[in-house]
Amino acid sequence: MKLAFHAGRTARAREALTALTRRYGNTPPEGADALVILGGDGAMLRALHRFGGLAAPFYGMNLGTLGFMLNAHTAEDLPARVARAQRYTIHPLRMLVRDAQGTEHEALAFNEVSLLRETHATAHIRISVDGAERMACLMCDGLILATPLGSTAYNASAGGPIVPLSGGVLPLTPISAFRPRRWPGALLPEDARLRLEVLDAPDRPVSATADALEVRDVVAVEAWQSRSVSRTLLFDPDSTLTERVFREQFAGR
Repeated sequence: MKLAFHAGRTARAREALTALTRRYGNTPPEGADALVILGGDGAMLRALHRFGGLAAPFYGMNLGTLGFMLNAHTAEDLPARVARAQRYTIHPLRMLVRDAQGTEHEALAFNEVSLLRETHATAHIRISVDGAERMACLMCDGLILATPLGSTAYNASAGGPIVPLSGGVLPLTPISAFRPRRWPGALLPEDARLRLEVLDAPDRPVSATADALEVRDVVAVEAWQSRSVSRTLLFDPDSTLTERVFREQFAGR
């Protein structure tokens, strides 16, 4: 079992990198059987983007706060733990954006694509799905399209549903919807193509974000699940990703 270790930005993660490298060595990512990510959920997200061209699966160890996408941190029997881990294939969203200058931007999102108002002015957004207009104008602070994995994150904080990994749907969740009042959002089929048009864009500027990549002053955003792109996450059998998502659905706080 050849392991490649990659640490997040914190001192704790860097210290763990030193200790684990001393114990197990550190294979270059291109030749590794698995990539071991040390840090928090942010470190894992950055690694999913950075090492996307490699075939090796990702095994995270939590040295951050929540660690939803990571396993418990322990140095014992690490190659055996990685070998026993349960595999999960995830697909990101692909975001295609056109900004006010006519420039197009493209990015992947493993958690969510989100639109947010940039100023005090409420965002006005037209929503179309698969070429059909579904809402002429949503007045809101923003809008989130989440992956099943990302449905437990910002989407859940905004009141959106947490969906099972195998549910075949993508939650579309408004942020502080004003009109239609109390619109709860929608569940889109995983093969749907979403188009969001920013109305009155010069007076009501909106930004679009795919995970950590932000584009300012957007006028149109398309987002869909990119089935041609995948990553494999590894989880210990006693705390699988399926069980974590299920627990989040029943979490009281």
